Amino acid sequence: MPKSARIDASAASAEDEVTRAVLRRVEESSEGRMRELMLSLTRHLHGFIREVEPSEAEWMAAIRFLTETGKKCDERRQEFILLSDTLGATMLIDAINNRKPEGATESSVLGPFYQEGAPAYDNGADLADAATGGERVLIAGRVIDLDGAAIAGAELDVWQTAPDALYAAQDASGDSFNLCGRLTTGADGRYWFYTRKPVSYTVPGDGPVGAMLSAAGRHNWRPAHIHFKLSASGYETLVTQLFTDDDPYLGSDAVFGVKDSLVVHYVATDDGLRLDHDFVMTAAS
Repeated sequence: MPKSARIDASAASAEDEVTRAVLRRVEESSEGRMRELMLSLTRHLHGFIREVEPSEAEWMAAIRFLTETGKKCDERRQEFILLSDTLGATMLIDAINNRKPEGATESSVLGPFYQEGAPAYDNGADLADAATGGERVLIAGRVIDLDGAAIAGAELDVWQTAPDALYAAQDASGDSFNLCGRLTTGADGRYWFYTRKPVSYTVPGDGPVGAMLSAAGRHNWRPAHIHFKLSASGYETLVTQLFTDDDPYLGSDAVFGVKDSLVVHYVATDDGLRLDHDFVMTAAS
């Protein structure tokens, strides 16, 4: 055997031993779910390193990236959630944890701009402040179960972008609930409210995740959508989004949140735009 071949074989054996040593340590010291997680993490992380063979400089660049990601986080911004979103990890976790039966409304991610404590409104209210521009739209429908029966007393927590492409949660004052609100269905399961047609917007691009997207040749746009969080006694909480069908970013959402069943069409009427949409909830197990 040539000397180079012996060196290669010896190096490969040493590399494999590093992984085996870590796995043995985990097996000896961990238990339960932590043991399962750490064993899988070690196998996949070491497998990734073997596949791409990063240089030491590249590995340090990756560590600096994660360090800068942490530094970008504060009480109003979570760069690690943005990283999870843009890598598709958030949507994969959502899909695994929200497996729905056929006919149920599909879920989507909560997103970073949800605010608890939005004001409660009667059905028919306008969620927009008086000074809000944009196209006025009536959204109406029913909340029903898989058999089509009305769900009375279901709460719809709603939030979305304003015409300036910002959420109320991004308001510097920290106390705005424009285009946010909570409504409750009547005995017939119906809800209806006025808002403004949502617009496309960019996820933050001024941090390490934005730099990563740029380096990968990706944009940081999200297609226009409205968020809904539905809850009702005896039913699983449903977090979802409704996406505008004429948006140019439907096929390239920066966080992979679009599902075909959640794409909706706004109809022009003499009184502005209208969207009719029913939500189908599943019984709690």
